[in-house]
Amino acid sequence: MTAGPGRRLLAHEVRLLVSIVRWVARRPHDAGPRPERGPERGQERGQERERERERAFGYARGQGAMMFGLGFVCVLETACMAVLLRDHPDVHRVVLALDLYTLLFVVGTHAASVTRPHILGDTVLRVRRAAHVDLRVPLAAIVSVRRELVTTHERTEGRLDLAVAAQTTVTLELDAPVRHFGLLGRPQDVRVIRFHADESDVLVRAIRDRTLTRERTAPSPTPGRPG
Repeated sequence: MTAGPGRRLLAHEVRLLVSIVRWVARRPHDAGPRPERGPERGQERGQERERERERAFGYARGQGAMMFGLGFVCVLETACMAVLLRDHPDVHRVVLALDLYTLLFVVGTHAASVTRPHILGDTVLRVRRAAHVDLRVPLAAIVSVRRELVTTHERTEGRLDLAVAAQTTVTLELDAPVRHFGLLGRPQDVRVIRFHADESDVLVRAIRDRTLTRERTAPSPTPGRPG
């Protein structure tokens, strides 16, 4: 059963709060292999070996200054409104709650961007954007990947733009569409994905290496019976 917009928004807010905790604890979300916790983990060693080849690629470096600036503005506005509304305590409480929520949203968004990086595995690339995008792209579906700096993004059918600080640096083209669900659950089938990565050159090379490795290790077709 598909969650409604209200439940999706609530889940998004929870992910933001969890991301702040992870940011403070320096524990990224699903980034890298997990340590073994007991004998029962022996049954999952195959999955662990697969996770060992996963690589995390951050994308929050370019927005750090902007998010710090937004946070500073939120703090400054909170202080100014406290002075302006000191004779109106009821109104001040409402405005203070809104200001604190805005500040928490800004911090949570940046924390989610830091703790939820892109993840490149053996078969899937997880393209992420803060707490609201976690798109799994099969490597087998990628027909083209390139480093491409784009600073203007117009809404186009079949294309998903995940800009950070108003820019994307990696472009993926797919031979089959993947379905992306927006924050409120609206589906969109996309064949072109543009997103940002701090080390875009390294990510592009890594994707090409993984896709070429899969092509080289793919089983050869069974030869036909001799005539």
